[in-house]
Amino acid sequence: MNILIIGANGGIGRQAVEIALAAGHSVTALLRDPAKLTLTHAKLKVVKGDIMQPETFENYLDNKDAIISALGVKAIKPTTLYSEGNGNLLKAMKVRGIKRAFFISASAIEVSPVQPFFVKVFTKYILQKILKNVYADQRIMEALIKESDSDWTIMRPCRLIDKPVTGNYRVAINGFLKKCLTISRADVAHFMINNINNEETYKTIIEIAY
Repeated sequence: MNILIIGANGGIGRQAVEIALAAGHSVTALLRDPAKLTLTHAKLKVVKGDIMQPETFENYLDNKDAIISALGVKAIKPTTLYSEGNGNLLKAMKVRGIKRAFFISASAIEVSPVQPFFVKVFTKYILQKILKNVYADQRIMEALIKESDSDWTIMRPCRLIDKPVTGNYRVAINGFLKKCLTISRADVAHFMINNINNEETYKTIIEIAY
């Protein structure tokens, strides 16, 4: 397939590029600074674009079978990257008739009813306080995605770690995982690449963890 990966130099994005190429897909990697992706491959095209400026990326959606939006921010200050950026993407997708897309959110934007008591407390009174700005924007993003007519999948990983891909993880489709504590960026990417055509994941929220 022809896949567009946005945020391709980030932790999940870079892994998605590598896994997609290894699986034989053709990848267009969209970055604000293409020089940051130090990877070459016969089926890889690295292009410059900014998700906040539609005119810089719209043309790269042509002839794409699927899109992976691996946007992420490290700061805790207010942001509109998730909502405005992915809102721009959804509009461009609709114009070009592209349906399939993955988006990255976070498990802790919602307090899981199946987690142990101490995890619920930590999520509500610590994580959601510290990351309130990021989670607020992700909630707006999720609402926009759900209102779209795309075949979307929202990924809600728990605490992300840098470990090699294993392919051995648990997922909950529109539900919650017990002991949802850690997952590698590589395995989040692995799930997305391996479920692009899985209709059971269309219009669903996926919680993923070891």
